[in-house]
Amino acid sequence: MARNNPYCCGIGPAFDVIGGKWKAVILWEIHQHGRRFGELNRLLPDASEKMLIQQLREMEADGLVRREVFAEVPPRVEYSATDLGASLNRAMATLADWGELYAKEMGIRPHDKSDAQADAA
Repeated sequence: MARNNPYCCGIGPAFDVIGGKWKAVILWEIHQHGRRFGELNRLLPDASEKMLIQQLREMEADGLVRREVFAEVPPRVEYSATDLGASLNRAMATLADWGELYAKEMGIRPHDKSDAQADAA
């Protein structure tokens, strides 16, 4: 979660809010439209439910994610990016481009979601 420590540059506070294995991926998955917890859980099969809940709570506390509870039976909860979260996602796009270039240069095969979903079944 965000801290009130002084920083020498903007990298510190940025890494404070995106630190964690799943935060950047979660933000990517919700950046275009809201997602229910079950959807996120299926999209990120390598993340445990506990970890996903923890990361979502931290991101909500940091102002990156909005949690909306719908008064329905059964209750429905949807997570979406706030304006601040969307701006962070745009900033990370350049980093993602660099990561793809790096992976290509290093001969690292991209993770295929269909492989992970098949493993989970």
